[in-house]
Amino acid sequence: MAAGWLVALLAAQEPGSSPVSALVDVQAETLLASPPAADWVSYNGDYTGRRYSALNQITPANVATLRAAWVFHAPSSDSLEVTPVVFRGVMFVTSANDAFALDARTGRVLWSHERPASEGLIDDAAAHHNRGVALWHDRVFMETDNAHLLCLDARSGRLLWDVPYAPGSKNYGATSAPLVVGDEVVVGISGGDDGVRGFLAAYDARTGKQRWRFWTIPAPGEPGSSSWPGGAYLHGGGTTWMPGTYDPSLDTLYWTTSNPSPDFIGSGRPGDDLYTDCVLALDPERGKLKWYFQFTPHDLYDYDATETPVLIDLPQNGTTQKLLVQANRNGFLYVLDRTHGRFLTAVRFAERLNWAKGIDAAGRPILAGLVPGAQPQRICPGIVGATNWYAPSYNPGTGLFYFIVTENCDLYSARPQRFQEGRLYYASSTQRPPGERASKVLVAYSVPDGKPVWRYPQAGDGDSWGGTMTTAGGLVFFGDDAQGFEAADARTGHPLWHFNTGQTLHASPMSYAVDGRQYVAIAAGSDIFSFSLPY
Repeated sequence: MAAGWLVALLAAQEPGSSPVSALVDVQAETLLASPPAADWVSYNGDYTGRRYSALNQITPANVATLRAAWVFHAPSSDSLEVTPVVFRGVMFVTSANDAFALDARTGRVLWSHERPASEGLIDDAAAHHNRGVALWHDRVFMETDNAHLLCLDARSGRLLWDVPYAPGSKNYGATSAPLVVGDEVVVGISGGDDGVRGFLAAYDARTGKQRWRFWTIPAPGEPGSSSWPGGAYLHGGGTTWMPGTYDPSLDTLYWTTSNPSPDFIGSGRPGDDLYTDCVLALDPERGKLKWYFQFTPHDLYDYDATETPVLIDLPQNGTTQKLLVQANRNGFLYVLDRTHGRFLTAVRFAERLNWAKGIDAAGRPILAGLVPGAQPQRICPGIVGATNWYAPSYNPGTGLFYFIVTENCDLYSARPQRFQEGRLYYASSTQRPPGERASKVLVAYSVPDGKPVWRYPQAGDGDSWGGTMTTAGGLVFFGDDAQGFEAADARTGHPLWHFNTGQTLHASPMSYAVDGRQYVAIAAGSDIFSFSLPY
């Protein structure tokens, strides 16, 4: 279905409404706009990763009247992880390897581009998760489960080009949304737990030609290679399976990396295992490393650092601090100076945490000496982490940083394993300690104070994967732990609105506006839900 979407749009107009623009042409100034308002043109809304919308029509005073405006059912996934993007009333979403353009007011399909799910994949790629698209001018970019970068015509869904970007190993996959910076499309890779060599790559948005590739696991003789004796670097992990952020004033791209491989056994990868569990600051034009910071050196616990590196500007003593803030899977909230990567602070946010005793003045963990082995070892946080890839958000009006905390522990076991292509390479297993259950909490932290301001405990079993989004209307929206989509007061955490989706959430919300009306949308199960105030 790839034709005539302008006709469909105009036919869908209600009498008296302003026409939805027939031209999708996302210019550089739109991508640089911050914070987003009517248009939400990238995975996190803008380059900062704050997931803060300037829209303020929906407020604590009226959010109780919010109701479902429309629902779109995606036919190729029952566990959507996509964040929709919207430009001039057109919404773009993905489901597995399929892409859809929808009328953002009604959910009506304008076009679809369908591609069969790939066979023979393993692990996360075998689940065919896809977190969305990137926009540039009249083009839509998406990654496929088997790590191809597709370029589609935004007006018809027609395939313009298709570039495979993984080196050919069966263990590579892709689950992310791309990020457009300038005229480049930056893509990451998944498969770190399966023994691939992680990398980040950039492609010319016009032609699909590769501009650069940065390997996150250095080859012999390169800086940081001492952790990877012999051929260990070829299977070192450090994948890049979530979108990064970008500071145009510093012209710096920030991208995070996953854990080393094999997962729980570190004897074959001595030292810090660079550049796993890191945030990398890169020159986006050449892909050259400016600086890095490693959150969990020599990780033995699967503490990916792929959570969003959020860029926050904080006034202090007449100047502006350019900060990078990350709630890390290891249970600590980090604040860095993003100009040069200097460590500033780290505070513990997880109550269940025993792998480290704290963080030292250089930002390195003070280890508790827990090493997975043949006998199960109780380690907290467990393998899903104290938080994960589901989105945090930051509201400059409240000065609060919002994210979901998972309180959990696991019994870790490790066993030697030889790498085999097409097989998992965890060398490990975990199980929940008898009698223990996980729980989730929505928390708001003051970045200047490094302290929680409020906590909103969730009812559920700790198995949801919904993220957060905050607005100038004074709200924080999030996926709760009981199949619900909620809104809370951004200053106090007081719950104000709840909608039962009937499906477990594995995605993060966004907001947009069409014809002066604000909408809030989220994926749940196999559906995209969009909400607005009553007419």
